This record gives sequence, C-alpha cells and structure tokens, in this order.
Amino acid sequence: MNIKTLAVALAAVACLSACSSKRTVLPYFTDLTESVGVIETQAYAPEIKPDDELDIVVSSSVPDASAVYNVAPSMSDLNGDRSLTATPRIQTYLVDSKGDINFPILGKIHVAGLTTEQLQEKLQTEIRHDVKDAIVRVALVNFTVVVGGEVARPGKFTVKRNRYSVLDALGEAGDLTPYGERENVLVIREENGQRTYARLNLNSKEALTSPYFYLRQNDYVYVEPNKIRQANAKYNQDNSFKLQVISTIVSATSVVASLVIALAIK
Repeated sequence: MNIKTLAVALAAVACLSACSSKRTVLPYFTDLTESVGVIETQAYAPEIKPDDELDIVVSSSVPDASAVYNVAPSMSDLNGDRSLTATPRIQTYLVDSKGDINFPILGKIHVAGLTTEQLQEKLQTEIRHDVKDAIVRVALVNFTVVVGGEVARPGKFTVKRNRYSVLDALGEAGDLTPYGERENVLVIREENGQRTYARLNLNSKEALTSPYFYLRQNDYVYVEPNKIRQANAKYNQDNSFKLQVISTIVSATSVVASLVIALAIK
C-alpha cells in the first residue's frame, strides 16, 4: 500500500509540473528589467493606398473663397469651370486602383504612397496659388483593424489617429485573456498585392521595434490560444461527442425496447 501511495503521489507531482510548465507568462516585456531605459522607435505614418477613403476639408479666412474646393467633384470642377454654384460636399474621396483621386478644380491627383500630412502639404501648396491662407485637413476615413483570438472583446475597430500600435489594438479589444499566448501574436497585412505576416513576442522588447508594431489599414491581429486553452477545448469537444454517442445509444435502446415490449404484448 505504501508503494502504491508513493506512486500516486509521484504521478500527481509530475502532472502538476507538466501543467505549470504550460502556463502562459502574463506580463508583457519581461526582459525590460531596468527601472528606466530608452528604446529607439521608428518614424511611422500610414501611407495612402488604393481603396482608401479620404476626408479632405479646405478652409480659409474667407469661407467663400475655399468653398469651391469643398464640393463633390464634377466634370465642370475638373475642367476648372467655376460658373456653377458650389454645393456642400456630400462625399469623401475614394482612391482608385491607380492611386488617384479627382479633386475639385485641381483635377486628378496621384495620392498613393503619400502620408496624410504629405497630401495636406501638397494640396495646400496648390490651393494657396488661389487662396493665400488656405488650410487643408486630410484624414483616413476607413482606417480599421480587426483583432481576434484570445482577447476579451474581439472585433473590428476604427482608428482615428495615424500612429496606432498593436498594443493600442489589444487595449481596445480589452487586452489578452489569461489564455492568450503572449509570445505568438500574429499580424497579417496586405500590401503591394500580397499578404504578409509577422509574429510578435510581447514578452520581448524586440516587438517594440518590429515594422509590424505600428498597424496599417486593414491589418488583422490574431492572439493564439495557449496549450491549456487548446487542451480544454479538445476535452470539451471529446466530452460533447461522447455525450452525443451515449444519448444516441440510449435513444436507440429505448426504441428497441419499446418495439420488443409491443411485440411481446401482441
């Protein structure tokens, strides 16, 4: 009996050790051990690309002078004909497959590859030939990212600023659950007609300097479940399957028994 008891105890210890080895390290950036430090960051701003939607507003000290740049583009606008009465702008500007937009008075402008700040400066320079104190504001309307996997609130999030990191996205999604694998956060990106991806280790400070740390339009962030979550899911699936099988057998047995009883009575 003593040998059996010892064997059971050793088995329990081994099981606990195995389970503890699969636990996820919950804190981020565990290799930042110093109280104060400096990490170089890259200059980053998302570039405009085809299918982006731009909100462009032109203002000045004389609203009537800049109003003509805030109307929906038409053939008359593109030809430089201002004889038509300017109407309030009712649409944003969709970047076409060639990376161009049609802008009132100025006509076709190539915007792909520019940041919103660069496009602001470009439009401002052109418009100030006509309206001396013109100020241009450009914003990305459809800058969204999707966060899925082991987070508290997976979903699609609209970004209202240019610098938006994977930490910002995870924060909006309610942060990782205790079952989220912090060493394996996947970022999928579409650029130049290809889908690229990178896996970030949020337990390492190297993630802070990754080109995938700052997100771009339509990026997808996926947090992989750890081994405990996967094992639990498999266990639940197996149990569900077993219950279904048992239920089917019981139902079939009940039907057979009813038939036997009915035949016996006859």
